[in-house]
Amino acid sequence: MLKETIISAKNIGIGYAKTKHSDVTALYNDLSFDLYQGELVCLLGANGAGKSTLLRTISASQPTLNGSIRLQDKLLQDYSEKELSQLLGLVLTDKTSVGGLLVRELVELGRYPYTGFFGQLTKEDKEIVQKAMQDVGIIHKANEYVAQLSDGERQKAMIAKALAQECPIVILDEPTAFLDIESRIEIMNLLHNLAINHNKAVLLSTHDIDMALLLADRLWLLSLDKGLTIGVTEDIILSDKMAHFFKGDNIVFDKNSGNFLPNRKSDKKVIIKAKGYLYHWTKNIIEKHGYAATLENDTDVLFSLIVESPDNIVVETKTQKMRLDNYEQLAIFLINN
Repeated sequence: MLKETIISAKNIGIGYAKTKHSDVTALYNDLSFDLYQGELVCLLGANGAGKSTLLRTISASQPTLNGSIRLQDKLLQDYSEKELSQLLGLVLTDKTSVGGLLVRELVELGRYPYTGFFGQLTKEDKEIVQKAMQDVGIIHKANEYVAQLSDGERQKAMIAKALAQECPIVILDEPTAFLDIESRIEIMNLLHNLAINHNKAVLLSTHDIDMALLLADRLWLLSLDKGLTIGVTEDIILSDKMAHFFKGDNIVFDKNSGNFLPNRKSDKKVIIKAKGYLYHWTKNIIEKHGYAATLENDTDVLFSLIVESPDNIVVETKTQKMRLDNYEQLAIFLINN
């Protein structure tokens, strides 16, 4: 069954309109894309690529320079602000002045598209707010002030507010910025679950490439040189589009780990005989010390490393074998040879 397209853009231009002090600044003139329900989509790109500008354009926070965006088969600009707030929840990195609100009160703001600014929350509204806090795991903080929350908890509260809007689309700009590793994983996993279990279209920009590759159903790669490249995450990786998109002289993309790594070149070749994580970390330590892993049939090598376990490392040269008890001893050997 084909997934339902909820937002579609055709040949849009994004950038900044003409003002008294500047002419039109177009970052892109012909971007096209579809956003589907039930998917977590990660927007990746270098600083200055226009990720935030694209998200603001999709969320109608700023107009397109040309082309059109349709939301549920209706032009984006034809929606009223109230209608749009019932369809699209926006979570920005900007810290708004909500520290004086209780978490419950912040999440209740998500119901205002249905009640009006001075409207009273009904029993049903309050139940929706409770469920939104429960779904993101923040309900135990309901009666605490937002100012008392950690950055990760605050992001959960903002996502709960978007959920309380009961909108099919959630757009987030760098939701994991400045969070610790535990909070980053929790937030990304939460957003993926919202897409899958609540059938929402979740679009976010992020620099957390490792988490994006792990959890995103689809990637949008944005570059001033290459425009917008879109595909299922695994198709992007295995077709080398990821490697080519971010390729530079100083970094390379490793398909095996899904990480960008320093481009460490060396003529000092070493054969590594190890499996799984032992191979990975042995390769890591030799490269840090200026060596390069090579194939077992390569004859132009300095020595071989046979690693059975972290405390059983054998260095084999053409003239001798040496047993090492740990990687600290291996590091000393690499420094001295």
